[in-house]
Amino acid sequence: MGATKTEIFTVLQIDLAAAAKVLAHPARIAILNHISKQEHCICNDLVAEIGLAQPTISQHLNEIKKIGLLKGTFEGKNLCYCIDKERWKELQTIFQDFFGGITQNCC
Repeated sequence: MGATKTEIFTVLQIDLAAAAKVLAHPARIAILNHISKQEHCICNDLVAEIGLAQPTISQHLNEIKKIGLLKGTFEGKNLCYCIDKERWKELQTIFQDFFGGITQNCC
């Protein structure tokens, strides 16, 4: 999509598309799945848990952060991550409204 065409879409459509793009990668789903099951922030165990190289994990974390699903805090030299529950609920509502609003009226 060209940069000049985004103005024809609503903010909600752009937000939903960005979230869907991030969530379309299985490594990102695995990362979110693992982080969401933890009782504390995740620092270094993602590489061992997911099985990808540290730079790859970092790239995926950055993409997830772009849509606001992760919060990070520094603990010593480590950046630790947890799910931003408010954003998680917001995206959940956006997806539910989108899929719930689709009505099949053909074929």
